[in-house]
Amino acid sequence: MNLVSKIKKEWFIVGMVLAIVLATFTSELGRSGGWLNLQVIVSVGVGIVFFLHGLGLSPKDIKAGVKNWRLHIFIQLATFAFYPLIWLLFDDVFLSLMPSALAFGFCYLFVLPSTISSSVTMTGVAKGNVPGAIFNASLSSILGVFITPFLIQIFMKFEGVELDYMSSVKSILLLLILPMVAGQLARPFLSAFAKKHKAVIGKIDKYVIILIVYNAFCDSIFNRIWSDFSIQTLALSIAICVVVLLFVVHSIQWLASRSKFSLADEAAVVFCGTKKTLAAGIPMAKLIFVADPNLGMILLPIMLYHPIQIFYCAILANKYAAKATAA
Repeated sequence: MNLVSKIKKEWFIVGMVLAIVLATFTSELGRSGGWLNLQVIVSVGVGIVFFLHGLGLSPKDIKAGVKNWRLHIFIQLATFAFYPLIWLLFDDVFLSLMPSALAFGFCYLFVLPSTISSSVTMTGVAKGNVPGAIFNASLSSILGVFITPFLIQIFMKFEGVELDYMSSVKSILLLLILPMVAGQLARPFLSAFAKKHKAVIGKIDKYVIILIVYNAFCDSIFNRIWSDFSIQTLALSIAICVVVLLFVVHSIQWLASRSKFSLADEAAVVFCGTKKTLAAGIPMAKLIFVADPNLGMILLPIMLYHPIQIFYCAILANKYAAKATAA
């Protein structure tokens, strides 16, 4: 009975583990473009989560989130300065440990912008500063259109490329801002309903994260990133991804706590400032490295890092939620 109680209490973590196991056997079913077209379901789910965030946030809270410039500067520096600093300090180590294409893949990972959907969703799970997370995740995506190719030129001596800026802006509007605005407009009509069903609504974002984990691992398995490389290369890449993630997350967490951020702001810092985008990272890589025959190896670090960061940050989000509830 104690085991059953423990599983019920930690159903979110158990659900993510089951999603990974299920993806191992059903990658064709859950991959993007597969039988379920899960990428569409995930997009709809993310839209619903943002709609519910909009429904639950007062205009006063949103204004407070946007005006928090100290939070914005901290998050953007974590994304576009702290991560690239790792490459500046350890580029020789990466190049000595692995093939140059794989090393440059880690360089590419470090200069990518933050994720949008999972960063905001996990900040919501953690009961953090969702308006601040929305603003910074969106800002990171827009800045990344310019900063990522620029840093690639500096670090890897590649010629810059022109990215579709308007496409990035449209994606942000459709995936994030539009549902949020719709939720705000619906507040006068649905806020009482949302309060009444708060317990159910509070679990929806966790369900969506489990779907994102399942979809991400199905994509990884279907694209054979686990079989196209040697066991040693995969093991080394996974180990580096785990070490980098733990180092960055807990360093940023420590710096945020020392900077006297509130618990809600600290959650936004951790989940927006430490995550890297796969959704924008792959299309950008195809443009930047268009003529490179080693594109698969360059993409390996972000393909590995993405599910690892989702899994670990989801566990961390649960801990933040418990702290917030206790407080």
